[in-house]
Amino acid sequence: NRLYPQDPIYVCDYCFGPLEVVYDYSSLSNLSRESITDGPDNLWRYDSLLPASRERAVNIGAGMTPLLKADNLGYELGLDNLWIKNDSANPTHSFKDRVVSVATTKAVEFEFDTIACASTGNLAGATAAHGAKAGLETMVFVPNDLEEGKIFGAAIFGSVIKVNGNYDEVNRLCSELGDDRRWAFVNINMRPYYSEGSKTLAYEIVEQLNWTAPDNIIVPVASGSLYTKIWKGLNEFADAGLLNNPVVTKMHLAQASGCSPIASAFLEDRMIIKPVKPDSVAKSLAIGNPADGYYALKTIEASEGSAVVVPEDEVAEGVKLLAKTEGIFTEGAGGVAISGLKRLVASGAIKPDEQTVVYITGNGLKTVELVQDVV
Repeated sequence: NRLYPQDPIYVCDYCFGPLEVVYDYSSLSNLSRESITDGPDNLWRYDSLLPASRERAVNIGAGMTPLLKADNLGYELGLDNLWIKNDSANPTHSFKDRVVSVATTKAVEFEFDTIACASTGNLAGATAAHGAKAGLETMVFVPNDLEEGKIFGAAIFGSVIKVNGNYDEVNRLCSELGDDRRWAFVNINMRPYYSEGSKTLAYEIVEQLNWTAPDNIIVPVASGSLYTKIWKGLNEFADAGLLNNPVVTKMHLAQASGCSPIASAFLEDRMIIKPVKPDSVAKSLAIGNPADGYYALKTIEASEGSAVVVPEDEVAEGVKLLAKTEGIFTEGAGGVAISGLKRLVASGAIKPDEQTVVYITGNGLKTVELVQDVV
């Protein structure tokens, strides 16, 4: 392992792999259940395990979203202990508020005056909102065929640049701009800090389940970062002695068939991710060359989990199923998670009595086009 300073850098000079934030866990002797519950009612209650402090946080209230017992959906699928983590309840209606709050806090710490991102939609809104809160100039780049709800949901806060191309091409452009200009790209040069915000989704469900790790977790996956960081968060809480049980959680990832490079690699028993050209109705998951794909496969292996590919015509059906059973309107990523759950139950990968948590990462009002044909 090579150590780098805390700077806005994200790639190892030697292996070209992503850099990871490491902590001096021996200094966390004061971390306890009480110190967490005495903290603020947002993600910054966990700042001992984040790369920035709550005292200087750029905070619009992300975190501590509802964990709901999904009895109706559970009955429909034959599950006795099903839970929905509804992260569409965040301020800009997706889990991206978590990662951007951390990244923007670090951007201010590094004295950037412009914050930016490459986005499939949700990240654009979160970045623009936090940039406005921090008083930074904002430049968010999105594919030109993005849903209008997501474009206007970012443009209301600041500048949106539409790029002729898919997300991977947008990301390539932003990577070049990140090398050329002193801008804080939250998911490029700020990525090591940004991705740490996803761990709070693990911390919260443990706290909400009375300091217990569930048997199964289902995550809709794009780059793989959210998925791997939830696993990291579970293990950090275990190592800190905050869990009532060992981490026996099986991590399951779900992707739509029009963009499933990670799930396909798992199902074909290979550790090499083959990039694909995205063609999916679940646009927030449409990353054809996922940066954390290899690490997501290692997480499946470490947790004895699995991956599932959801046919494109089942994405909207998953959205509708969650809405009619639990009163939650999610976007395509959530439809992938729910339809993926349904397939995992049918295959026997998830047992009826196991405690299972499904992550709903974004709100359906941003992507009403998806469900026009099923309502």
